[in-house]
Amino acid sequence: MHKIAVLPGDGIGPEVMKQAIKVLGKISEKYNTKFEFSFADVGGIAIDNHGTPLPESTLKLCEASEAILFGSVGGPKWENLPPAQQPERGALLPLRKHFGLFANLRPVKIFKALIDSSSLKNSLIPDGLDIVFFRELTGGIYFGQPKEISEDRQSARDTMLYTVPEVERIARQAFEAARMRGKKVTSVDKANVLMTSVLWRETVTRLHKEEYSDVELAHMYVDNAAMQLVRYPSQFDVIVTENMFGDILSDEAAMLTGSLGMLPSASLNEDGFGLYEPIGGTAPDIAGQNIANPIAQIMSAALMLRYSFKMDDAASNIEKAIETLLSEGIRTRDIYIDGQGQKLVNTDEIGDLIVSRI
Repeated sequence: MHKIAVLPGDGIGPEVMKQAIKVLGKISEKYNTKFEFSFADVGGIAIDNHGTPLPESTLKLCEASEAILFGSVGGPKWENLPPAQQPERGALLPLRKHFGLFANLRPVKIFKALIDSSSLKNSLIPDGLDIVFFRELTGGIYFGQPKEISEDRQSARDTMLYTVPEVERIARQAFEAARMRGKKVTSVDKANVLMTSVLWRETVTRLHKEEYSDVELAHMYVDNAAMQLVRYPSQFDVIVTENMFGDILSDEAAMLTGSLGMLPSASLNEDGFGLYEPIGGTAPDIAGQNIANPIAQIMSAALMLRYSFKMDDAASNIEKAIETLLSEGIRTRDIYIDGQGQKLVNTDEIGDLIVSRI
């Protein structure tokens, strides 16, 4: 029995989460394993129902579970709240810090059937795209102290701080992954300006020399990396970087696939406990219409099977089912191209079709 805390969140979150649970139900049958799903409020809906984006009851449920399957949080309704009370800042950041979820894995992959949906020319990605980001998630400018706005609101400051152990542990994750992939790591920093990046580069270089000399290592400034991702993305395999740079670059790379609705993520701690969520947001403009793409949420569930439950075969089964379905021309609205003989389906339908191919 695997205990999973399910936090659907806001907007399209509950709609796409429904499909992920449906797929996990099929996996439960096929692989003779049991999942115990416990649902709780988080984000905007938690503010409405409990007065806080991360209720104590939700946190306790997560502590009693083996993994967290997270939807999306936020929306216009809560944008005018004080910053610390807003859904994103008040729920996701505390969860990451509480559980020590320092390693954020963001696979950026274009299925061959979706190359025409990419914002890039086909000539730049003839065989698709397969990059994985390792973003340090619990340090840097998002968590450094002091963090404040002056009383007269005429100045503000955030503190960017990194320690050698923080850099080492995320770099080690990236090098280990590269050994299983293309044996190439690109470390992204801003060492020509930031002292934290000087330390970052020194630490990654030393770790590479001492433990991972069999893996190719390249260093790249973050501004150049942003350009290279749209100029020649196939040069990258594993990218490792600090919190803020990773936040920005992984979203840029995500759009190269044609839709944020296609990309999952995993946030892991040193014990393998993880929070799994789609990269896209709550999409309040389409919430409740049964047209959202649930593939990112479903693939996040697949990452949960792989990393938290060591069910790699089941995770691969889900990914293969999605690839098969896309190759058959089945599309949700965000990846549908008129005039190409594709079949347009809604959220519930694509969930059912993925289940039927597992």
